[in-house]
Amino acid sequence: MSDAAKHILVISTCPGSISAKKIAQDLVTEKLAACVNIIPGVQSYFSWVGKVDTANEYMLIIKTTDDVYDALEKRIVKLHPYELPEIIAVSIEAGFSAYLDWVSKNSKKP
Repeated sequence: MSDAAKHILVISTCPGSISAKKIAQDLVTEKLAACVNIIPGVQSYFSWVGKVDTANEYMLIIKTTDDVYDALEKRIVKLHPYELPEIIAVSIEAGFSAYLDWVSKNSKKP
């Protein structure tokens, strides 16, 4: 595993394929992420404005490094249609070193 930066997965959800594709495309184009997977058909239940709500969403799984996280978060907030977008980072403890090196090479701090 590369020692240059800690690898992370960032998870977010979007209300539709258009916003999910726009965010994914921009993050990869701007090298804020090496890869973004879009998973359709996520059924979410959540508490919002004092009541339980539900939505069909698209989940984004974003592969990047921790040194890029702040810029990535700001970009998602700017692009995202939700008032309060889900943006959660999870550390990658281990992985195939060649893949993680690729993630590092394709995720650059602006």
